[in-house]
Amino acid sequence: MRAARLIKMVLLLQSRPSMTGGELARELEVSERTVARDVLSLSEAGVPVYADRGRAGGYRLIGGYRTRLTGLGRSEAEALFLSGVPSALREMGLADAASAARLKVSAALLPELRDAAAGAAQRFHLDAPAWYQEPETPALLPEIADAVWDDRRITARYLRKDTAVERELEPYGLVLKAGVWYLAARAQGDFRVYRVDRFTAVAPVADHGDGRDHGAHGARFVRDGSFDLPAFWAERADQFARSLLREEVVLRLSPRGVRQLPYVTERAAAREAVEAAQAAGGPDGQGRLTVTLRVESAEVAFAQLLALGPEGEVLGPAGLRERFAAAARRTAALYG
Repeated sequence: MRAARLIKMVLLLQSRPSMTGGELARELEVSERTVARDVLSLSEAGVPVYADRGRAGGYRLIGGYRTRLTGLGRSEAEALFLSGVPSALREMGLADAASAARLKVSAALLPELRDAAAGAAQRFHLDAPAWYQEPETPALLPEIADAVWDDRRITARYLRKDTAVERELEPYGLVLKAGVWYLAARAQGDFRVYRVDRFTAVAPVADHGDGRDHGAHGARFVRDGSFDLPAFWAERADQFARSLLREEVVLRLSPRGVRQLPYVTERAAAREAVEAAQAAGGPDGQGRLTVTLRVESAEVAFAQLLALGPEGEVLGPAGLRERFAAAARRTAALYG
């Protein structure tokens, strides 16, 4: 721990002309007295740290000293490519690695680390969270993230509805979608998606004596080189969204309503409905387009399509049309 702090101090001083004791203390999360002791230790070890006294004083390296400890480690290099999503880094327990990596960005990557960007992209994918939503961090996320980084098999207990099931998984990647973490994993030869907050227990797979690569933290698996996490997630997310759309609503839309439809309901369903209606004949003589829209349910459609106001008229089913008519009457009464 102290050795890592001393290295970080040298890197900080190497990246700036000078730093005060207070600045170093804040960066290293220690007291100024500890900073003074660490500077003394570095000087005794031959690192030329000079202390300027006085109000404008501070610490600096003498004579352009450069440490050789600037090469990025793999975890630091991979974390660096995720440094734009600091909240995700904190939740996965990678904030310290990212901090160390940012101190070393001026150093060239070694040849064997040049795949770090691709490695990070194939293990973690950010599907932007919804605004104004505070995500909750699943308790087992750091352990799962460790297994993903290190290609380690895990045994996981998972809640499926009200039933707990146990699976041996090859954890390929994590996705953060609208504040919810999902794990893409291979189980029994098939790739599947699991909500991380439904895991109740995770443990590394022990050595089964099967000749596979086993390390100190459990059994490793060999990644399928053809697996593409962003593409896999896009496909599964689309399949999931479509599986929810079990009912249909017929709408007559004004030109403005056509433009608003993707913003009040499922985008792909709105696009398909509009394209099909335009291909079938397009707008009527008043410029209004009649579309058949796939929706999750009449209840959901009522809540979503109210946002269209007078730019959309529900033609069917009859029960939903009557709900909109009743809502329109109540609104008209409110405004006199």
